[in-house]
Formats: sequence, C-alpha cells, structure tokens
Amino acid sequence: MNDREQIRKSTISARDCLGGVQRQELSAKISEHIAASAEFQEAEIIMLYKGVRGEVRLEKLEQIAEHAGKRIVYPLCTGPGEMIALEPKKKEGAWEKGAYGIMEPVREHSIVVSPEDIDLVICPCTAFDEKGNRMGMGAGYYDRFLPQCANAVVIAAAFEVQKVERLPVDEWDYPMERVFTEERTY
Repeated sequence: MNDREQIRKSTISARDCLGGVQRQELSAKISEHIAASAEFQEAEIIMLYKGVRGEVRLEKLEQIAEHAGKRIVYPLCTGPGEMIALEPKKKEGAWEKGAYGIMEPVREHSIVVSPEDIDLVICPCTAFDEKGNRMGMGAGYYDRFLPQCANAVVIAAAFEVQKVERLPVDEWDYPMERVFTEERTY
C-alpha cells in the first residue's frame, strides 16, 4: 500500500467514525461557514455534491443557496474520469443513484451547465492539508473537471479529522483555494 492509499484509508476511517447525529451537526456548521464566505455570497452558479457514506452533507447549504436564489448544479459522471455539471429542472424524478451509489441528476430532467459559467465549486474530499491540497477517492473526476472551471473559486468541504500534515501531490492534483471545516477555514 502506497502513501496515498494509506492516507486515504486512514482519513476515510476517521471520517466514518463520526456518528450520524454528529456528522449532521458538523456538516451544518461547515455549511454555515461556507454560506458566510464572500465566495458563496458573490456566486450565482454553485456546484454542490450529494454526500455519500461519511462525506460532509451539504443539504443545509443547498437550502441556503435555494433561498438566496442561487442556481445549483451537480456533477454527473459520464465516463471513466469524466463528469459534467447538471442543473435539475424539477425536484421530483430528477435524481437517481449513479454507478458509485451517489445520487446524481437525471440528464433528461436537467440542464447542462458549461464549466466556465460556474462561479463556485464545492468538492468532497477524503483528506486535505493546510496548503489546500485535496485527496479524493482516486478516480480523478474532479481533477479532470476543475481545470475547465476557469471562472470558479474552488473549495473543499471536510471534517477536521480529515486533515493531515502533508499530502503527497502529483502534477494532475488540482489544489483548493480554501478548505472549510467545522472549526476553521484553511
């Protein structure tokens, strides 16, 4: 097992140790921190994700964004390492479980949004460090998509238990501008 795999396994385990109620409470705090940020306040089109397993849940941020009249888009995996941004046109029937068990928008009930039109992208992560390096699940979906988001501020939502001293970084790893946790912003 290499360093990246060991870090991913360790931080996923730490994240998964959070209980359901605790995860919801910490997720709400993270959502409030993001909602109070200038990046969120100034954004018109925001890319969120639907949390699975131990990931930060962004339902509260989704509600805040909807109430503020912001457009919300979500990722849809379209092939190995490839994804697009979709804005669901309606609440009912606009979602289905994707290949990784992630709730994804149904393409036929959504509008494709160009990555250049997105103002803020909020990424999930398995681990991060203080320099804004982020580790995902290892398939590279976000690392391939984010360079297309030329006008977006790119941040990550994570629990403090996912922080490591230093992440090994490859040239294709896309750094975050900020990482929001329940305790602080890096």
